Amino acid sequence: MSSSSLDAMIAALKCLPGIGQKSAQRMALHLLERDQPAAKRIAETITHALETVRHCRQCRNFSDTDLCEICHDDRREQQTICVVETPADVLAVESSAAYRGRYFVLQGRLSPLDGFGPGQLGLEELEQQLSQGGVKEVILATSATVEGDITAQYIADMAARHQTISSRLARGIPLGGELEFVDGGTLSRALSGREQID
Repeated sequence: MSSSSLDAMIAALKCLPGIGQKSAQRMALHLLERDQPAAKRIAETITHALETVRHCRQCRNFSDTDLCEICHDDRREQQTICVVETPADVLAVESSAAYRGRYFVLQGRLSPLDGFGPGQLGLEELEQQLSQGGVKEVILATSATVEGDITAQYIADMAARHQTISSRLARGIPLGGELEFVDGGTLSRALSGREQID
């Protein structure tokens, strides 16, 4: 390639997760050769989002306004908070249509080696919400990793100090999953978290 602008565009696209050199090159060439209006629309949309999107003051999710749509919705269950690691987790839980409470988005998980302590995760804000009363349950929906478990335990201890029940999402064998394809850690958790059949 002889165009430094094209090279810069390819390099910029490579910053996206899962996009390597070849994929970035295909995207850049497609946008320049076949769909320049889409390229302009993408650029304008990204610029607009960078200028307007911020964190909701209550749940820390992404929002165009001071209070996101979920926190602003009076029909949501106000006594339950589901603690998740990322905005993507909120989208996943919302797509299930099985939860109607509020959220708190950590924007990460406790990992001192990576510089993520309680301050970076907004846990002081969460504790302040718990101290105001009114929250009866905190659902811990952190990832099934060592850091996710440590984060969940930290928040469960915090909730206990404020006489708030904490629960953890059930883990185990996925629906339709066959035992031979389930990893050992998942199978171990499924066995230890087994429930009695009525």
